[in-house]
Amino acid sequence: MTTELYCKQAGSVFDVGLGVRMRKAGFNGKRKHSIRANERGASVWVPDPEAVWASASLLQDFSPGDGHLLLQLIDGREVQYSLSPSSGLPPLGNPDILEGENDLTALSFLHEPAVLHNLRVRFLDYSSIYTYCGIVLVAINPYEQLPIYGEEVIDAYSGQDMADMEPHIFSVAEEAYRTMTREQNNQSIIISGESGSGKTVSAKFTMRYFAVVGGASQQTCVEERVLASNPIMEAVGNAKTTRNDNSSRFGKYIEIGFGHHGDIIGANMRTYLLEKSRVVFQAPEERNYHIFYQLCAGRDLPEMRILRLDAAEQFRYTNQGRETRIPGTDDMADLERTRNAFTILGVGSDQQMELFRILSAVLHLGNVNIQASGRGGDRSYIDAEDRSLAVFSKLLGVERAQMAHWLCHRRLAVGAEVLVKPMSGQQAGEARDALAKSVYGQLFAWIVRRLNTALRAQRERPKSFIGVLDIYGFETFHRNSFEQFCINYANEKLQQQFNLHVFQLEQEEYVREGLPWSRIEFSDNQPCIALIEGPLGLLDLLDEECRMPKGSDENWARKLYDQHQNQSPNPHFRKPRMSNMGFVILHFADMVQYECDGFLDKNRDTVFEEPINILRASQSELVAELFQQEPAGGALSQSSLPNGSLRSGKRAHREHKLTVGFQFRQSLQLLMDTLNSTTPHYVRCIKPNDLKQPFLFDPKRAVQQLRACGVLETIRISAAGYPSSYIGRISHYLALSRVPDGLTRSFLAGTRVLLCGSSGQEELEASCQRALTELIPDPEQYCLGKTKVFFRAGQVALLEKMRAERLRLAGLVIQSWIRGWLARCRYHRVRWAALTLQRYTRGGLARRVAHILRCTRAALVIQKTYRMVAVRQMYLLIREATVIIQAFTRGTLARRTYRQLLSERAAVVLQAAVRRWLARRAYGRLRAAVVLMQCCVRRRAAWRELQKLRVEARSVERYRELNKGMEVKLIQLQLRADHQGRESAVLRDVLQSEREAHIVELARLQGALLRLEEQVKEQPQTATAQKEREEEDRRRAEEKAAQEISHLMQEVKALQSEKNTLEEEKKALLIRLLEQERVQEECVAQSVAQAGESLQGELEEERRRYQGLLKEFTRLEQRYENLTEMSSLAERSRGHRRTDSTQSLVLEPPSPGSPPFSGSPAFPMSGEDGRVGVTSPICERKLWIPDSSLDGLMGVMGVAKDAAEKMKGEDLRHAYDAVRVANKILEDQLLSQRSQWEDELSTLRLRVRGPGDRPMTSDSHFTPDQDPTNVLLSDNMDLMEQVEVREQECRRLRRELKELRHTVTLRRTLTLTGSTVSLSFGQEVPPTHQKRAELTGLLECRKRDEAKLLKNLITDLRVDSALSLTPGLVAGVLFLCVRQADCSGDEARARSLCAAAFASIKGALKKHCNDVDMTALWLKNICLLTDLLTQHSTRQDSIGASEELVPLSSDLSDQRRALSDLAIQAYQQLLSITESRLHPIIVPAMLESESIPGLACSMVKPGGSRKRAGSDTRTGVSEAASMTAVLKELGAVHAALSRQSLPLTLLGQAFRQLTHLLSATALNSLLLRKDVCSCSRGLQIRYNVSQLEEWLRSRGLQAGGAVATLEPLIQATQLLQVGKKSEADAQALVHTCTALSSQQIVKILTLYTPNSDLEERVTLNFIRTVQGLLKERSDGQTRQLLLDVRRVFPVTFPYLPPPSAASGPAGYPRLPQDLFPTQSLSRDSQPGPFSRQF
Repeated sequence: MTTELYCKQAGSVFDVGLGVRMRKAGFNGKRKHSIRANERGASVWVPDPEAVWASASLLQDFSPGDGHLLLQLIDGREVQYSLSPSSGLPPLGNPDILEGENDLTALSFLHEPAVLHNLRVRFLDYSSIYTYCGIVLVAINPYEQLPIYGEEVIDAYSGQDMADMEPHIFSVAEEAYRTMTREQNNQSIIISGESGSGKTVSAKFTMRYFAVVGGASQQTCVEERVLASNPIMEAVGNAKTTRNDNSSRFGKYIEIGFGHHGDIIGANMRTYLLEKSRVVFQAPEERNYHIFYQLCAGRDLPEMRILRLDAAEQFRYTNQGRETRIPGTDDMADLERTRNAFTILGVGSDQQMELFRILSAVLHLGNVNIQASGRGGDRSYIDAEDRSLAVFSKLLGVERAQMAHWLCHRRLAVGAEVLVKPMSGQQAGEARDALAKSVYGQLFAWIVRRLNTALRAQRERPKSFIGVLDIYGFETFHRNSFEQFCINYANEKLQQQFNLHVFQLEQEEYVREGLPWSRIEFSDNQPCIALIEGPLGLLDLLDEECRMPKGSDENWARKLYDQHQNQSPNPHFRKPRMSNMGFVILHFADMVQYECDGFLDKNRDTVFEEPINILRASQSELVAELFQQEPAGGALSQSSLPNGSLRSGKRAHREHKLTVGFQFRQSLQLLMDTLNSTTPHYVRCIKPNDLKQPFLFDPKRAVQQLRACGVLETIRISAAGYPSSYIGRISHYLALSRVPDGLTRSFLAGTRVLLCGSSGQEELEASCQRALTELIPDPEQYCLGKTKVFFRAGQVALLEKMRAERLRLAGLVIQSWIRGWLARCRYHRVRWAALTLQRYTRGGLARRVAHILRCTRAALVIQKTYRMVAVRQMYLLIREATVIIQAFTRGTLARRTYRQLLSERAAVVLQAAVRRWLARRAYGRLRAAVVLMQCCVRRRAAWRELQKLRVEARSVERYRELNKGMEVKLIQLQLRADHQGRESAVLRDVLQSEREAHIVELARLQGALLRLEEQVKEQPQTATAQKEREEEDRRRAEEKAAQEISHLMQEVKALQSEKNTLEEEKKALLIRLLEQERVQEECVAQSVAQAGESLQGELEEERRRYQGLLKEFTRLEQRYENLTEMSSLAERSRGHRRTDSTQSLVLEPPSPGSPPFSGSPAFPMSGEDGRVGVTSPICERKLWIPDSSLDGLMGVMGVAKDAAEKMKGEDLRHAYDAVRVANKILEDQLLSQRSQWEDELSTLRLRVRGPGDRPMTSDSHFTPDQDPTNVLLSDNMDLMEQVEVREQECRRLRRELKELRHTVTLRRTLTLTGSTVSLSFGQEVPPTHQKRAELTGLLECRKRDEAKLLKNLITDLRVDSALSLTPGLVAGVLFLCVRQADCSGDEARARSLCAAAFASIKGALKKHCNDVDMTALWLKNICLLTDLLTQHSTRQDSIGASEELVPLSSDLSDQRRALSDLAIQAYQQLLSITESRLHPIIVPAMLESESIPGLACSMVKPGGSRKRAGSDTRTGVSEAASMTAVLKELGAVHAALSRQSLPLTLLGQAFRQLTHLLSATALNSLLLRKDVCSCSRGLQIRYNVSQLEEWLRSRGLQAGGAVATLEPLIQATQLLQVGKKSEADAQALVHTCTALSSQQIVKILTLYTPNSDLEERVTLNFIRTVQGLLKERSDGQTRQLLLDVRRVFPVTFPYLPPPSAASGPAGYPRLPQDLFPTQSLSRDSQPGPFSRQF
């Protein structure tokens, strides 16, 4: 018995016809586990009027002969499905494990309901808008902006295999790009679909992907121009329709040309069938082209006022649809975007205004009012004052009168005569609209040509190209006209090409696998195409009717009926029943009825010659250019006559041959030839609903488009052959094929189960053959290829069901044995427990009886004892309570009395304390105010005095005045001393007279005292009475005081009570105040913390933006340099000149044969000569000592030869010996000069002795006004100044001697850097009165030697020599040179040296752009030089500068900022080098490498779908990449940074950026790959990440945030390993994955794929539960699915100035000691405070 399973929908031309046959041999009684696909519980699909197809399950088994099936729908309803021979059995449903597959061809049952259901599940449940269907990518328009098109997504898909990633438009683009670069074949991406399905957006993203991928290596502007063409074409070619707000009203094919290295070098665009009728007519709720509304929106701009535009509602050509605005669209912003795009493409502002003038003229032309006149309205005219015509004529530069005349008249040629015939109002209006369409069509064609000119390759011819075809899909409306006819004709041609390509791929697959080839039948639409374009076809008859003088639509319709219905009937042509002006064509997608009305006019596209001639004579060059050129497939092909010429009707007839249909057929044939010569890639766009609602799926509209776009045809062709092909793993030679997918592995595992074991390696292929023979008796249902096993449709599902049944039976057996064993174990445990319970129960009962008897006896004893104890306890309790109450009462009374006494005492104390405190406070305030006022006054006076002293201290004249006025001051002091002596004599006389007067007064007082004593003795009684009165007064005063005291005591009590009240209020207020202060402090602290966090975030964001701008500036600078090099190469290619060899700069050492050294050399003694010239040219060197003279001089001077010193080169040895001799000569001179100065000093000291030490001679005389003491003091001061000057000079010479001894060591330093430096010495000794340098030991670089220094020190620095240098040596040398220029007062020189050094360092970075070590070296030198300049900057700018440092006098703040930018550039280059090395190995190392041995999680890739062009398995780096390679690259970066002694904080920031790259790239790839989303793979990834964490911790980099950036990837791996079944699992999952966004969590759960039978897929209910929990987590996360791989963390460079211990004079960098020979200092030449310690 044979059962036919197929799906056929009534009333449609679609017939899947799967032909899956199940032979009776597979289901008879030969096998106990025989299963049938139509048994109870099977899932089937039944037609549904609303959902098209509804899922149902069988409630009873189906037997042959049954007339109906009992089904249960998904909503629980039971229905009976009638069976008939025409309908057959309903199509079977796929297993649940295949629900949501990303490739439709991987489904077990391929039919319409399965495709529709899978697309709906992916679109609604998984929010996935892309799905593969073999070689076709199905894209469903979500009507919502999705975060899946960012640069991070492009990075994730770049370089990846199509089979590895989730379906995406970028995946198709990457496949085309990889195939083109690998096979050097041209590619095409065909994007089709109906209006509103997202074709334009898909094409735009495809071009953007090519621009990013193809423009990454060569920073040119071609890719920018390619992207800039999109806004222009959307503005002039897109419009709002009822189905789409941005519908493309033309077809376009863009060829993007690529060079040899895969970079974009040019592009070309071809357009098809522009809908010009939209310019003059729009249906309701539709708009004209966007450019018109953009111009109207920008009418208020100053440059737009000359266009005389108004609102769009005021123009006839823009207000017919009554929809002038699109919600969510800003026409003003779109206009600015369009103008910017024109500018990028090289269209200047003047030419743009010309374009806008023409477009505005079209709008004004539509408002021209044509009025009818004459009898019956057979004439027409235009008012002479018509404003619209005036503006139109002015904008186009034509004569208004001529245009008004020829818009209402036409010229006829009758024989040899020429007649002018007036036109009716309707005819004139049609002529006006035809002119508007013609102008717009010509302008559109000119814009396309202009874009192609701008996009044309300039450097070289493209080696290959990728074409992107954005063309209209199959259209059927209520009324279909000529436009729909051409569109559907083009879709017929594309569908034929698609069918042939799919058939060819199937045939290639079968031939490659060696299968016996049998032709696959598929529906060929060639008869329908022949009906349209064949001989006497629709287009031929249409063109013939157009050539007829009186041709009409009715005549053409009759010809169609006669030819294709009566004479030779065509099955694809029908006549409508109710119409004689229409015809029906049976297209491949649907049956469409066309109305013949208007076909001829649209095919002719008639425009009269006279208005065109007027436009040709326009004053505007662009307007004249539009109509002078030959039209290329435009509207004027039939009327392109020369300007002003009259041609015969025969010539005009010949020129009317090129109709629109003929041109469209030619361009379409050219397109098909191009597509056939390329490798096509198909994208089918689906519109899910007509309401433009996001994520709303209408199954009726979807299935209609699936039939129209050819997706179901692909499935039908695939199902007709072997739709399921799998790679076998049981043959010894099949290991060479591709990796099997999970379904293959499960099938093979099932095969082993069914076979109950496997054979040896040599019998595996035979075992596979035997297994298939036993499982599928019909040999037509499978076929063995070379590397694959091919199955007919449904056989894989049959095998899966057989395997599941076998496993189910095996599970039942295992369950029965386990349940029996468990039951026996439970029985033994229950029996033993029963016996034990009985034994314990009997013993317990006996013990209970004995216990009752004992308890009864004890109860009596307890009762009497308890009663006695209770009564006694009550008595004792009452007695104790009484005593306690008495004690508490007495204590209370005593305490009350004591508190009263204390209160009275405390009142007195408080009064005294308060009064004392008030007095002290008043005194303290007064004293503080006085002291403050005094301090302010004194401080102000001291500040003024300090300012005066500072001014005086800075003035040199002040010191001179002090020195000059010393003598005057001494004389004044002497005069003051004499004056004080005289005053003291006068005061002594006064004192003597006062003493005498005092003695006289004392005697007088003593006499008076004696007289008073005598009077007292004479009156004793009077004294007694006085005493009594005094006693009475004292008593009365005491009484009065007692009264006052009592009164005061009362007042004190009142005040005390008031005080207590106030204290309580004070405490309450204090508590409230403290609480308010605490709350305010908390609020202030919180606000400060928030403000600090926000400011810190803004600072980080600003720093990130600044560094991003700096990176962009560097990129643009690189682009500029690349373009400059290209232009220079182009100029050099015209004529090459050979460089003169004399221009090469070669530094040669001085020859030993120079003139002999004669005489004692005169060495420099000034501070300027104490500086070492590092770049003195050889031609300026002085005389050198030959061998004999030098040896002799060394012997005379006592300079021993240094046998231990090994010099390279004779010249260097001679120079070293000469410097040693010079040092010895200079030392001798300094010693002799010092001894001479010491003698002079002793003589001067003898002269300074006091005047008593030398006798006065007769000739020693002084003038009367001159004091000898003052003269001697003045001489003493002069002599002391001379001594100080000499001592300073001596110290300076000691320092210079020390520096000269070590000058040769600097030569060794610069020799290591590859430079040949020389020591320059002057010949003149400057006088002692010259200005002396404050700082010595610097490096002098002359202006003419600057290039040599930078070349030898930076530009030509070799890698091996540079890495052997001490870190920061170059920065130290440069700083010393800058410091010397600053000390000499030449600020411009210091700035120029810094600028030249920065440019050289930038050039060195560019030279070593791929060397991590050299980049780290220059980063170290840049940071050190920045720190040195900051450390020695002015006090206002320096950070933590030491007081011992002498600041720079020059303002180098701009140079420091430039250095900071250069440091950021070096840091970014270092990261860029590392990222470029890491990027190819991140995904293979972190996701694909199997670091844990023995874990069975080998990568599984889909293998069920057809092989796409170019989708081969990657080999090479990916296979060998592992975590060892990643750690090796990171170790190289860490070693390079550590070798340069860069700070650990900077290393932490660098590795934070790198770990973010690793984590983001790996996580993005995981989110886009289904084969890595499994539990075992998550375990492998977690192990790989742990290796990276351990590596970071071992180097101390975990504190810088490097480990924290790995948290999203770690949580993603945990998500793959945790349970995903219950609600508790969902809650734990949400609380654990805090670093992942909601979209990422749902995406991972959606992609989770079990790789063994022990796991299950994540159910939709669990995903919905997780989504509900994630909505409650309001953490402000973005909707971004992928992490930003290109995110740049802002870097901050720590300020680490060199410490004083490692510095020379005033903190200068000290050169390393190991590079210099050790030399000793003599006792007389100790180093000074500023001596250099090289």
